[in-house]
Amino acid sequence: MAILRPAGEFDTGYARDMATIRRPWQWWLLLAFILALYTLPFYAGQSLVSLVNRIGITIIAVQGLNLLTGYTGQISLGQAAFMTTGGYISALLVNNLGWSFFAALPVAAMGAGIVGLLFGLPSLRVKGFYLVMATLAAQFIIPWFTRNAFPDVLNGAQGLNVQVPILLGLEFNRPQRYIYITLTVLILTTIVAHNVSRSRLGRAFVAIRDNDLAAEVLGVNLFKHKLQAFFLAAVYAGVAGALAAHNIRHLNSETFNLTDSVFYLGMLVVGGLGSSLGPIFGAIIVELLIEGATLFGPFFIRTFPSTAAGAVQALRPLFFGTALMLFLIFEPRGLAHRWYLLKAAWRLRPFSH
Repeated sequence: MAILRPAGEFDTGYARDMATIRRPWQWWLLLAFILALYTLPFYAGQSLVSLVNRIGITIIAVQGLNLLTGYTGQISLGQAAFMTTGGYISALLVNNLGWSFFAALPVAAMGAGIVGLLFGLPSLRVKGFYLVMATLAAQFIIPWFTRNAFPDVLNGAQGLNVQVPILLGLEFNRPQRYIYITLTVLILTTIVAHNVSRSRLGRAFVAIRDNDLAAEVLGVNLFKHKLQAFFLAAVYAGVAGALAAHNIRHLNSETFNLTDSVFYLGMLVVGGLGSSLGPIFGAIIVELLIEGATLFGPFFIRTFPSTAAGAVQALRPLFFGTALMLFLIFEPRGLAHRWYLLKAAWRLRPFSH
């Protein structure tokens, strides 16, 4: 979508044209929002801080999927499996080798990226439904590996107890402390993902998504760029998996499962494919729906006591499936597209109607 500038605003240079935040008041608003998030433990309860922690980690995972699916058009159902990879690498480095979490985090990201490269190899030969099946294989192979390979190290189906991060003697053993790690990593990954989308690499991703044959004729190396997209998506998944593992302090083959991969893809649809705001909007909306389903559980039990045992477990996918269906019908381009339309209407006032 073309960016509509407010009346009287002109670009005087390339840097000005590429600027994401263009007005001083926008900078102040952004800084105030970030400050409000960093000070959240001082005025919010532990449940709200835990929810923000979970949303932040989810956004990171969906940002990686957005680079692969939203910008490159390669549908993947293996994001949760790559999170498992990153979580196990970080846990083993911290638990067994005594590494600091902050040193293990980039190694876990790179390790997950390399595994993502392996499962991205079929992307040159297949696309669409067949590529979905190829990435779905990761969701079966990686959990099987963690359950059955090296039982003395990976502890089989029982999984691993994961140590909490420690920095300068301070243990991040509570959500009120862990949120500082989550928010810092989230800000960095958001900046990187946004700049990748505007770079030459990002434009190559979009060209492949829109018409891979035309992109190849124009000189885009399809195989190299598809593998780069898989690598970046898996790197983001590895970061999110490591953060989640040290947050919940336990990890096994079922911590991140196929359902999570489907949820991440649904978040991308709800938020908007191929936009920097899509993962943020989608993760927030879906995680709030999941939280709402949890809070709705006691009311459902009181209303339908005879069917509560099985029905309460289905509330999460029920809420998610209903929201996804409504978005596909009424807002197929996601909340990010609606946000751009609202901004354009505001800038065209009083003639926006």
